Amino acid sequence: MNFQNLVPVERGKQYLDLAFKKAREKSSKKITGEWIDKIRTKEMIKLDVVKADLVARLDKVVKSFPSFGHLPEFYIELLKLTLDYKELKRTLGGLNWAMDKIKFLQRNYVRKISKGRDAGKIKGLRNEFYGRVSSVLKQIDKQLVFLEDCRKVMKKYPDIKEAFTVVIFGFPNVGKTTLLNKLTGSRAKVAGYSFTTTGINSGFLEIKKEALQFLDAPGTLARPEKMNAIEKIAYLAVRELANVVVYVFDLSGAVSLKKQEKLLRYLKQNAKKKILLYVSKSDITEAETIADFKKKYKKILNLKELKQEIERLV
Repeated sequence: MNFQNLVPVERGKQYLDLAFKKAREKSSKKITGEWIDKIRTKEMIKLDVVKADLVARLDKVVKSFPSFGHLPEFYIELLKLTLDYKELKRTLGGLNWAMDKIKFLQRNYVRKISKGRDAGKIKGLRNEFYGRVSSVLKQIDKQLVFLEDCRKVMKKYPDIKEAFTVVIFGFPNVGKTTLLNKLTGSRAKVAGYSFTTTGINSGFLEIKKEALQFLDAPGTLARPEKMNAIEKIAYLAVRELANVVVYVFDLSGAVSLKKQEKLLRYLKQNAKKKILLYVSKSDITEAETIADFKKKYKKILNLKELKQEIERLV
């Protein structure tokens, strides 16, 4: 699912200004006939153009957002973790209401103008229509702002494929993103501070002529009872997407080993997934430390062994 095509959402005034400008341009063309007919035609053209332009812009916004009834469960849960999911659905419904209201007003005022015999009255009806349409856009202005905020969040969602999936998991700043880059040749962001990965980085590697999906989950702490939204995303990736989990240990001393082991125990108890173990930052970790650690965890894999084991599991 790709969220890059979500349409930018403007403020209500911006939509009105564009619609009114287009109405002026369209109605400036020469119109033939009796003077009162020309006035009626000119004003009805303005109403038609304003309605069509506003409805088209709002409809484009609504249709660019996904149909929630057809989204995979992972994305539904991701929406609930990162946004006010119910409010998002209500807001899109609010835009549908606004489009219906604008269409109704246009039909109503075109009918009134078509019967008008007084130029001043006809122009007054056009201004009244403009005012009521402006009121409709004003009513949904906060919703438009909310939708734009949602769009910015959703554009950062990963493009998850239906494929064999390996989720890289562990504490913040233990080297998960670096491992993703080594495994797949990706260029995901790496930095020396916690929670660099606040979403999910992805990469792909072809094994046995099959494209495997690797996901770098956000860093997670050993505190299941009070996880923040970032950590919940990591568990969501494991629960909904993972065929295999690679748990990354950092033995360099930057992260508490006891806490890393606690997190691994929790993962084993709750993930119900195949878990492979990997030690990162071996270039800055004492060889003796790694050797001692392997006595406790005999199935620690290096990069080459990790690739071989994943290939075996595909």
